Amino acid sequence: MADHYEVLGVSRQATTDEIKKAYRKLARELHPDVNPSDEGQERFKLVTHAYEVLSDENQRRNYDMGGQNQGFGGSNFGFGDIFDTFFGGGGQRGPRSRAEHGQDALLKVELTLQEVTFGVAKSLEIDTAVLCTTCNGTTCRPGTSPKTCDICRGSGQVQREVRSLLGNIVTSQPCNACKGYGQVIPEPCLDCRGQGRVRARRNLDLNIPAGVEDGLRLQLAGQGEVGFGGGPNGDLYVDILVKNDEVFGRRSDDLTCTLEVPLHDAALGRHTTIETFDGPLELAVEAGVQTGDVITIKGKGITHLRGSGRGDLLVTIQVLTPSKLDSKERELFRQLADLRKNDKIGLKRHTTGFFGKSKKR
Repeated sequence: MADHYEVLGVSRQATTDEIKKAYRKLARELHPDVNPSDEGQERFKLVTHAYEVLSDENQRRNYDMGGQNQGFGGSNFGFGDIFDTFFGGGGQRGPRSRAEHGQDALLKVELTLQEVTFGVAKSLEIDTAVLCTTCNGTTCRPGTSPKTCDICRGSGQVQREVRSLLGNIVTSQPCNACKGYGQVIPEPCLDCRGQGRVRARRNLDLNIPAGVEDGLRLQLAGQGEVGFGGGPNGDLYVDILVKNDEVFGRRSDDLTCTLEVPLHDAALGRHTTIETFDGPLELAVEAGVQTGDVITIKGKGITHLRGSGRGDLLVTIQVLTPSKLDSKERELFRQLADLRKNDKIGLKRHTTGFFGKSKKR
């Protein structure tokens, strides 16, 4: 029999939270709705059973006792198995609940950089399991109710007498007739086929805060699938994907862009208007500006995810040198060259930092 810790991929010293996290990850991969193959369904059963044992403190303690001791014939038959076989210990006492915890769900939401800057409300359509409105999760046809199992008389357990080296031993096992629930459903709900839930599409209004980053995962507790038998909902996880913007980039919570400036405007200076996420913005290009200079506009970047305020807008200057000149323009440049004939061409020692020069507005 497979080791429960190996099935979940955790160590024997794993905490309850680590076991739960490992189970949720595997359950999302192996859920029949995602992986309908026979192998996937068998692994899903193994993972679920392993989680049921290791998430219960008493069952895990008994399992560890049995798993760490070698018994008869070298098999993994320890103290926990002995108590289970001879005295019915270590298992669930009484009927089990028909309501099961629902599975988690995963969605991906694509955002623009502008939506990231200010935050956005999204209306999402989710294909998921919802509570059956016909039976309200009871799994019974309207007007009917569960009946006490005649075999186990509602205990969910049956006792059997077996022969052993120690004589006749009475063991307790889940009732096959009711599968350990203690009750049977004589007339299952026709709409949900006795599951207490149905597949449906529902809308979810989601407020995504400003400042989220590409790859961030949001958790919405209780917004996943409803469980079998009307059990509590799982969680919904939302993965954030941010589309590239044609004009603006992102550096931490700062927005970045490049402003192309004609050579004559770079020399003489100019006032211009640029379009930003906040609307039109007047910008002063100072005379003598150089390629690589950065104009910093405070508070026009991305809203901080934590705390208040916004980052900055960083405008990098790129001076454009004309590649084609007509005869009149060429003559003007010759005259300018004659006036500045003492200007020299040469290598200059690199002194600017990674982000270049910065001018605050």
